[in-house]
Amino acid sequence: MFLKTVSVCAVFFATALCFAIEPERSVIQIQTYRQSPDWSAPWRFDAVQRSGGSGFVIRGKRIMTNAHVVSWARQIILRKYQDAKPHIAQVEFVAHDCDLAILTVEDESFFDGLPALEFGELPPVRSTAVTYGYPAGGEEISYTRGVVSRIELSPYSHIGNRRLLTVQTDAVINPGNSGGPVIQDDRVVGVAFQGIPGLEGAGFFIPPPVIQRFLKDIEDKRYDGVPLAGAGITPLQNPAYRARLKLPNNNLGARVDRVRSRTGATNVLRADDVLLKIGEFPVASDGTVLYQGNRVFCALGFQLGQSGDSVPVQLWRDGHAQDAQVTVEAETDDQREGNQYDVQPRYFVFGGLVFTSLSRDYMRDSGREGAETAAGEFNYELFFRSREEPEMTREEPVVLSSVLSDPVNANFSTRGRVLVDRINGIRIEKIADVICAFTTSTNTHDMIEFGKRGTFECLDHAEAVRANDKILKTYGISQDRHL
Repeated sequence: MFLKTVSVCAVFFATALCFAIEPERSVIQIQTYRQSPDWSAPWRFDAVQRSGGSGFVIRGKRIMTNAHVVSWARQIILRKYQDAKPHIAQVEFVAHDCDLAILTVEDESFFDGLPALEFGELPPVRSTAVTYGYPAGGEEISYTRGVVSRIELSPYSHIGNRRLLTVQTDAVINPGNSGGPVIQDDRVVGVAFQGIPGLEGAGFFIPPPVIQRFLKDIEDKRYDGVPLAGAGITPLQNPAYRARLKLPNNNLGARVDRVRSRTGATNVLRADDVLLKIGEFPVASDGTVLYQGNRVFCALGFQLGQSGDSVPVQLWRDGHAQDAQVTVEAETDDQREGNQYDVQPRYFVFGGLVFTSLSRDYMRDSGREGAETAAGEFNYELFFRSREEPEMTREEPVVLSSVLSDPVNANFSTRGRVLVDRINGIRIEKIADVICAFTTSTNTHDMIEFGKRGTFECLDHAEAVRANDKILKTYGISQDRHL
């Protein structure tokens, strides 16, 4: 009888312990009502859309999720595990470059009975982990077990122009899973965030090094961003070129292909330098480093710290090795090359002419991101001019997006979707230059010159000024600019 009692108690204790560490209570269902702008008509917003995602409770009575789950949010509604009551959440921090966000709930009783999940280490390849979340197709929580199959630097689709550390798993990441925890040995080892169209049986999650860097970044109540090298790095395996640079034949060293202006690398690195070591990581000739047993691109060595940190490097220059320090910074001058969020597009309207910034978002919304512009002036101006003609790079290339029809512009043959080169002889570097060129004009007619096409148009200045308010009212535009 005594033995039976002990056995029953042991079973009860084991069951209670198992329940105590089950993480699903701390996994949150997220519903977002979002409204994004029309970048080709930048004063307008699209219709409000509803989307779903997942999140999980972390220390400090906060919820971690993906940035793309809450981007352009008008309202965010949370539901706890097996609880129908909705709760309103707010975005406290959002990191679009690494696709992470922190939510808060004004009513702190929301967190009653919800233990904070703890973070683990980078999971080893071939180990298994379970993805928790609320994928589309149902309202109940879902569990998907998968094998960690690959760890490398991969593109983050949310931002579009960043490659950061990712973990691939054969657990499928469906819409709605985004933001949910990936758990191994009762600890969070990742945040589910994307799949690849056409690649079946594969999903990706954001690993602990990226998550912990983000959490460290926001400790000062501000998000700065993932620091970058400020330089392009390419493999250096050509034996003849290595011999030309007098490099040892030891399979080490990747070449600096270019250095971005106005970065911490500008006065430290130069083209044809060979990086032998970044931080503690020797750099192989294929441009990779060995990180916790995984071969990954060497840029990781610049991404692990915080913006403003100094990273020691060993480089080969002029036939010998030397040590240097590179200050890494979060870059913002390439934002238009990626996807932008939570900030209304910049624009200016004058005489029915709509001027806006050239960006990846504009190209998408205006239907010009595909093959039509693969070799066109938009594509070159946005993605390649800074690399090939840095001295000609504009701070913020400006596009004549459209022409709002009015008698003042009735004779225009150019109706939009062209780069603006000059207005009244002023080279246009940014939207502010457009405003200055028109508002300070003493000419009877305003001359607008366009990019490589070599075309131009003229406006009667006085008539355009008189017509502007009427045009704005006719087309339902509340103000002539947003900067």
